[in-house]
Amino acid sequence: MNNSDTLDSHQKIIRKQRRQIMVGSVPVGGDAPISVQTMTNTDTTDVKSTLKQIFDCAAEGADIIRVSCPDQSSTQSLKKNRHRIPGSYCG
Repeated sequence: MNNSDTLDSHQKIIRKQRRQIMVGSVPVGGDAPISVQTMTNTDTTDVKSTLKQIFDCAAEGADIIRVSCPDQSSTQSLKKNRHRIPGSYCG
């Protein structure tokens, strides 16, 4: 990388105009502020670990926390426990 590839600290970053969507209650795209997103890396059927990681991520400021459901048992575990996650949107 040469100097012409780096941004001067005073240069403005120009964002392309995009359509805004909502992910639960979090606006994404358009003029919305940049949201902090993450994804759990636990076995979703391990409810205790998954919930702990969700709450830890939220406490650190994550706006969107994605959870993988690679199989039916993971999907059922999340479905059964989503009421334990305040403000959750499971779509």
